Amino acid sequence: MLTESFDYVLPEQLIAHEPLAPRDACRLMVMDRERNTIQHERFSHLASILKPGDVLVFNNSKVLPARLMLEHKGRMVEVFLTKRLNSTDWLALVRPGRIFVRGLSLNVTDQLGLEILDIAEDGQRTVRFSDGGDLLEDVLRKVGQAPYPPYIKNTKASFDDYQTVYAEDEGSVAAPTAGLHFTKRLLSMLKGVGVQQEFVTLHVGLGTFLPIKSKKIEEHFMHYETYSIDHSTAKRLSEAKKDGRRIIAVGTTAVRVLEDSFNSQYGFRSGRRDTNMYIYPGYEWKAVDALITNFHLPKSSLLLLTCSFGGTDFVLRAYKEAIKRQYRFYSFGDAMFIQ
Repeated sequence: MLTESFDYVLPEQLIAHEPLAPRDACRLMVMDRERNTIQHERFSHLASILKPGDVLVFNNSKVLPARLMLEHKGRMVEVFLTKRLNSTDWLALVRPGRIFVRGLSLNVTDQLGLEILDIAEDGQRTVRFSDGGDLLEDVLRKVGQAPYPPYIKNTKASFDDYQTVYAEDEGSVAAPTAGLHFTKRLLSMLKGVGVQQEFVTLHVGLGTFLPIKSKKIEEHFMHYETYSIDHSTAKRLSEAKKDGRRIIAVGTTAVRVLEDSFNSQYGFRSGRRDTNMYIYPGYEWKAVDALITNFHLPKSSLLLLTCSFGGTDFVLRAYKEAIKRQYRFYSFGDAMFIQ
């Protein structure tokens, strides 16, 4: 399949640069695969759309202040941390790349420096900080910036706006954005109508947000991301699946945890693993019965995953309708529910 088949033209004004307040005030496109129908709702009405016994599965990973803007020879350079390797070493994207040669040292603060150890084939650098642990984490919180994607410009959003209200386990370099629409009030309402809520963790890295550059989608390489699912959560999810209740993934990152951890014989497996699962049309779905997700960039692995679940023609038709109806797109934009 050609990557260009998953392209579309989005008017610039439909890119959401600011979050709505409250979060659940956004629009929700409800897509029914069996009936091939599209309805238009508000996210705040989700409790009346879902059914008692449904199971919402959230990714509770918390976003790191992963973007460092540092001074080097009178100019600002960027180190964008993408994955922690150990207490002091990280993988990072850098800009401008030509100056980040092996052995380059930069000061982050008076107390903390970094050095470039290696250059990978994909252009990422292995970065070693002069100290790890509490000092590094404290410096990141003081100096690091929110890792907003490049299409969000001149935003007034705070770092908290780029975190889900249930974020707990720090480690992501981009937000699991489908979860940004949930408020504590909405979560309480959902619980009140009998919707079960479960939490897994996948630390968002390059595997989620890197664009597809290959001509054919099958040639794209997904980077590994780390996820975990605890024993009690896996047991409850397995019981729900056995009972025939709907497993609803909140976001594509939750999808990857659920699909990677599911075994048709034993159910969901607990534990901590790395996955580079790449889902595109033709994939045989095993675990997920419905999906809440945002509107994704053209020619992205996230759009391919959504097309795989909802059907390519149906999803691309829905995107055309969303553009016609002036939906807001991307991280701070509106959402869709595919059932």
